[in-house]
Amino acid sequence: MSDLNSYGFGQTSSISTPQIRNRVLRNTYALLALSMVPTVIGAWLGVAFGLNFMASNPFMGFIVFMAIAFGFFWAIQKNKDSGLGVLLLLGFTFFMGIMMSGLVGYTLNSYSNGATLIMLAFGGTAAIFAVMASIATVSKSDFSGMGKWLMVGVLLLIVASLANIWLQLPALMLTVMVLAIGIFSAFILVDVQRIINGGETNYVMATLAIYLDVYNVFTNLLALLGIMGGDRD
Repeated sequence: MSDLNSYGFGQTSSISTPQIRNRVLRNTYALLALSMVPTVIGAWLGVAFGLNFMASNPFMGFIVFMAIAFGFFWAIQKNKDSGLGVLLLLGFTFFMGIMMSGLVGYTLNSYSNGATLIMLAFGGTAAIFAVMASIATVSKSDFSGMGKWLMVGVLLLIVASLANIWLQLPALMLTVMVLAIGIFSAFILVDVQRIINGGETNYVMATLAIYLDVYNVFTNLLALLGIMGGDRD
C-alpha cells in the first residue's frame, strides 16, 4: 500500500518485505498526523455551533452515529486502494471531530480548567501512543493473540455504555472509561505490530484502525480527567 511509486497509490505487492513494511508504517503515521487536522476542525465547528447529536436522545444518537460510522467503514474499505479512500478517511475523521465536540464543549464550558484538561488528555494520549508504538516496534513478543480478546472487551464496553444510558451509575461510567483507555491502548500495540509484521499492507486501513484507537483513548481520558480533576466554575 505504501510503495506509491512501485505498486500504485493504494497497494503493495503480495510479498511483504521489511522495506515495504517500513514504508507502510511511515505512510500510516503521516496519514494519521494528517487526520488530526479535520478532527480538530470538526471539533471546533461542533463547539462553535453547539452541535451535539447525543444530547436530546443518547440512544437514537448512538444508533445514528453507528450507522454513519459503519457507512464510512464500508466506503473506505471499498476504496482503500485509491485516492478516494484517503478522502473518505479524512471525511470520517472530520465527522468524528464533530462527534467529539459535545465532550470538548462540555469540558470547556463546565470546568474553569477545561483547556488545561484538553491539553493534558492530548499529552497523555500522545504518551500512551509513543509507549505502545515503541513496544510494538522493539518487542520480540507476538501480541496478535490479544486482538480477539480486546474485541470482546470492546463489545462489552458498548453493552455497558448503552445500559448506563438508563442506569446512570457513576461507578459503571468510571469503570467503562478506565477499561476503554486500557483496551484501546492495547489495541495500539496490536495494530502497530500488525503493520510491522506485515499483517496489514494497506496504509489507509492501518490508519483507520490506529486512528480509532487513539480517538477512543483521548475521549475517555478527557472525560475521566474532567470527572477526577475538573474545577467547576
